[in-house]
Amino acid sequence: MKASLLLVLVCTAVLAAGARADAPGEPEALVRKVQEYAQKATAMAKTAFSVVQESEVAQQARRWLADNADLAKQRLAWLKEQLAELWKRMPAA
Repeated sequence: MKASLLLVLVCTAVLAAGARADAPGEPEALVRKVQEYAQKATAMAKTAFSVVQESEVAQQARRWLADNADLAKQRLAWLKEQLAELWKRMPAA
């Protein structure tokens, strides 16, 4: 949702820069304004991603995933052992 809002803001900035261009013969001014808006938008996006990545919720989510991945590996190993024992008990056909 935030990415779409950022895209809307960038598009609005491009349209505003185009509307503010005084003459059609000055594309450099338009390009410069678009580049400035794009740089600002990029900086804002990087800041937002950094804040999200460093948040307590993100850290808790990473810990939860790591803990549950270990649990899943343990259960898979147990299941493999059970299947191996079952395979040994099966009579040869």
